[in-house]
Order: sequence, then structure tokens, then C-alpha cells
Amino acid sequence: MHSLHLIRYGVAYVFIASGLIKLLNPSFKEVFANTGIPSPATLLLLVALTEVIGGGFILFQFYVKRAVVPLLAIMIGALLLTKIPLLHAGFLSFAFEARLDIIMIILLAILWKSYGK
Repeated sequence: MHSLHLIRYGVAYVFIASGLIKLLNPSFKEVFANTGIPSPATLLLLVALTEVIGGGFILFQFYVKRAVVPLLAIMIGALLLTKIPLLHAGFLSFAFEARLDIIMIILLAILWKSYGK
């Protein structure tokens, strides 16, 4: 199996699972509300649906490059809102907590670069 397929499957899995848990677990409303963003319930729904749909597009190799863009925005937003503040606790704490976010950004960038139009 080509390594790009494995990256696609892994990225799709992470986003589909993440989106579904956001849709099904009511405690995520509190998580989003605690970030101080406006309309947290609406944003939670938008993020969750984008993750599930974008993950599905990537899984089935349908508009991969277009699906990557909003997912990159979500990951960068999550990094800025939830991980950058951890730098006050020290770099190692930040590096540990941000590890998945950073890896997902790298993998999304690989997918974006690897797929044509």
C-alpha cells in the first residue's frame, strides 16, 4: 500500500472520530464555551460537521485538496486557542499537549501538496 494512502486513512480516522465525539458528547459545549469564542454551540456544530465531512472526503479520495483547507484552519485555530496559552506553563508542557495538533497540520500539508487541483 502506498504511504500516501496510509496518511489519508489516518487523517480521515482522526477527523471523523473527532467530529463524531464532538457531535455526540455534550461536554464539548463547555469546552468550546470556555475558549471565549462567540456562539460556541454554533461553532462546535460547524467544526464537528466539517471534521466528519472533510474526513469522509479524504477517506474516499474525493476533493482531497479542497477538504484539507478547512481542516487545516480548524487545526491551526485549535492550536492557537487551546495550546499556545500552555506556553505559560513551559515549552515541554506545550510540546506534549500540542503534539497531535502539530502532526495533523504536517499530515494535512502533505495531503494538500500531494493532490492536484
